[in-house]
Amino acid sequence: MTTATWFILIGTLLLVVGFTFSYFARVPATSAIVYLLIGFIFGPMGFDLFHFNALKESAILELLTEVAVLISLYCAGVKMPAPVTFKRWRNPLQLAVVSMALTVGLVALFGYYWLALPLGAAVLLGAVVAPTDPVLATEVQVRHADDTDELRFALTCEAGMNDGSAFPFVMLGLGLLGLHDLGDAGWRWLAVDVFWASGAGIGIGILAGCGVGWLVNKIRTTFVGTAFLESFLGLGLIAFAYGVSLLVDAWGFLAVFSAAVALRHTELKLAGLKQDYSVPVETPPEGEPQAIAHVHVSESSLVFNEHLERLAEIVLVLLIGGSLFWDSWSWRAVGFAAFLFFVARPISVHLGLLGSRAPMRMRHLVGWFGVRGIGSLYYLMYAIQHGLPEGIALELIHLTLVVVALSILVHGVSVKPTIARYWRSRKPR
Repeated sequence: MTTATWFILIGTLLLVVGFTFSYFARVPATSAIVYLLIGFIFGPMGFDLFHFNALKESAILELLTEVAVLISLYCAGVKMPAPVTFKRWRNPLQLAVVSMALTVGLVALFGYYWLALPLGAAVLLGAVVAPTDPVLATEVQVRHADDTDELRFALTCEAGMNDGSAFPFVMLGLGLLGLHDLGDAGWRWLAVDVFWASGAGIGIGILAGCGVGWLVNKIRTTFVGTAFLESFLGLGLIAFAYGVSLLVDAWGFLAVFSAAVALRHTELKLAGLKQDYSVPVETPPEGEPQAIAHVHVSESSLVFNEHLERLAEIVLVLLIGGSLFWDSWSWRAVGFAAFLFFVARPISVHLGLLGSRAPMRMRHLVGWFGVRGIGSLYYLMYAIQHGLPEGIALELIHLTLVVVALSILVHGVSVKPTIARYWRSRKPR
């Protein structure tokens, strides 16, 4: 397609989304399905006006997906409830760590024995498809910071954390393929890729988020009337936390999510506000400045970043649709997607939540709504950019694109009716 045609297509999509926003809130489908179908229609499966080659364009796709995931992680983080307590975060932690590892293991076994992939490629495939997606899972995400629904909280928090906790398994897969140094008996992988990179990422995020929150509060209370460009502060926090993490070989996704959580926690604490944005808990002594009853950066920057998140979703899902051919839907790829959705994810969730007090109905729903999407594409493009052999890269692209497309379709169609029934079952009779 020509440049003019691309502008017309994207512009038309944006106009349609803008005009039909309230309509899609009522129909049993998600907007991502529309973007995907448009990609099908104009791509190789339809009029063949464009074809996006994920292998040849892996560098630009890595960058686009990286930015999209970072913005989405920030949006998820600033909606997390404060204060952070182990009791409330226990279920998401078990999902992001235990269930994540189990999913990688189950997929690796399937890939090695059923798909006949090399062991390193099978582990890498598990790491690529195991994390749930914060970009495409908006329908099951926490609506706002005061959303008390445990199901949405568990899914949102899991998606925020496992986009970082999957990285060690990506490096393990690359190491088994000879593309990354694992050390003798895997000691370097365990010490650096697991413990250091994860711990440092979380620590950097907490320090950055707390620092920005403290500085904003200090300036605002010292120089009354000072105005900030909150959307830029939010983007600046994302870039700063991520950049520092890359500098010290820490997992930047964990840093950005932790920074967003820490920012909101710090703003609430310093403003003396409760979780529900109530009036200040303590009134300052006469003559001292009154803390403004508003969580400035975390709340104000959220709207702007959510718009960026939607824009990224449109572009990337459109490209996914334009990457698939009719013969992409092989039994091999569809069967793998079915194994992931109906076997690996539910089993890993139920085993991962052993010992928790999560109701069985909630466990079933968490097991079903493991949406795969932009994060999976990022990890795959990352692996390709780190020297993944072309034959393995093409096979993993094929499998991953089909998994993501089917996730958009089946989870997108089922999410609204299922969530509605879930809420009706919780209402007192």
